[in-house]
Amino acid sequence: MAKLQRVLISVTDKTGIVEFARALTGFGATVISTGGTARLLRENRITTTDVSEVTGFPEMLDGRVKTIHPRIAGGILAIRDNAEHRDALARQGIQPIDMVVVNLYPFERIAAQPGATLAELIENIDIGGPTLIRAAAKNFQDVAVVVSPEEYEPIARELKDNQGSLSHDTKWRLAQKAFRATADYDRAISARLGPSDVLDIRAPKRMDLRYGENPHQQAALYGNPGAGVAGAMQVQGKELSYNNLVDLDAAWQLVNEFDNPAAAIIKHTNPCGCAEQATLAEAYRKALECDPVSAFGGVIGFNRPLDEETAREVAKTFIEAIAAPRYVPEALGVLGAKKNLRLLQVASGSENLVVKSISGGFLAQTPDLHRLDRRAAEVKTRRAPTEEEWIALEFAWKVAKHVKSNAIVYARPGQTVGVGAGQMSRVDSVKIGASKAVLPLSGTVVGSDAFFPFPDGLEEAAKHGATAVIQPGGSVRDAEVIAAADRLGLAMVFTGIRHFRH
Repeated sequence: MAKLQRVLISVTDKTGIVEFARALTGFGATVISTGGTARLLRENRITTTDVSEVTGFPEMLDGRVKTIHPRIAGGILAIRDNAEHRDALARQGIQPIDMVVVNLYPFERIAAQPGATLAELIENIDIGGPTLIRAAAKNFQDVAVVVSPEEYEPIARELKDNQGSLSHDTKWRLAQKAFRATADYDRAISARLGPSDVLDIRAPKRMDLRYGENPHQQAALYGNPGAGVAGAMQVQGKELSYNNLVDLDAAWQLVNEFDNPAAAIIKHTNPCGCAEQATLAEAYRKALECDPVSAFGGVIGFNRPLDEETAREVAKTFIEAIAAPRYVPEALGVLGAKKNLRLLQVASGSENLVVKSISGGFLAQTPDLHRLDRRAAEVKTRRAPTEEEWIALEFAWKVAKHVKSNAIVYARPGQTVGVGAGQMSRVDSVKIGASKAVLPLSGTVVGSDAFFPFPDGLEEAAKHGATAVIQPGGSVRDAEVIAAADRLGLAMVFTGIRHFRH
């Protein structure tokens, strides 16, 4: 392993760079640097050579040109055990560079600012930085490339342990990280400034999963830390499964439809109970009442921090996992007795494209963020809904949006009573929703994610005691369906919006 002798440092993020440069010079390395980095190092009494002294040219064009020069590129790209390369360096008076420490202009941070102008974006596209990084990574067997402050401490330790040298494996690991950094940077620029005719999905692996939907399938979770279920923090419990994550996401999306405290119990991506009440504990109790048998082994979502009272209610039933924005210490104390119960702390964030793989490609769509405005809905029957029915209809509509098609939801104000999901015919969903109900159906309302193609679905719902219906409308037989609702004494509302969920 060759000893480190010459280092080029040019960083936008100067976190920890003074300490790192001091450590490098402590191993006898000479530091070459640029602009603001060089000034900072000198201010901290670290001997530094300006890049302009090496190239023989001053930094030009407001700093756009400073490191792009054969005396820099040659020093990085020369293969040390290639005699012709060594001779070329000697003829041109170029000295090798053994380490490149570079991070890039903050394009992504500027792009995230709402008022960022095109001129600002263009000015924050780094040119020299990616060139240096890629050159060093290409010649990784001879040059170490460092693109992140988090690497400074472990590199300094290894240099100390190896008398100023880095191993081949470390250099290769750093090169892999460098290739990813430049790829991510280019993708960020393309995503912000390029055409939108390419679906570019790139996310770091967060964890390997034991298996996928079934034990013979391999699986992993990819995503950025922070918002959403993929970026959530697990605060308790055994490792998450593929199916846990799918159900947790379904629960999280559903409860975030509601402004008041809400709970959703999910089984195989469908809600088997959902409620919106004055308190979180009452919401959970009401959700559980809908289908306590199916709730066993389910996944729960809450849209409020989980409190002690609600935790004590949850602890009475076997639950696989919970998603909530936060857990109060007392709640963690209660649920801590259930060591295997997975608790995810989830932060709200911006919605991404909804992407689904099919054989040979991907389907992508914008998320279904539609919220019903009662004023935009049309009453189609002679009888309009009462205020209580309206409240129940609005609730049923929010839940139906998150049930697999064909979706039927029987509900009262703030509580599901029966859910019919994923059937090939709508009337079968109406029947199954009723058959699943353990609470009285008389006086409930029905939410349907798409139109009723025939009157039979309404007739079946009315037979079980439903009094009002909310649906998109749009069937060629709408007139027959409306006539049936009038004949049955139902109030019926058309939304003009469909909520299929396949």
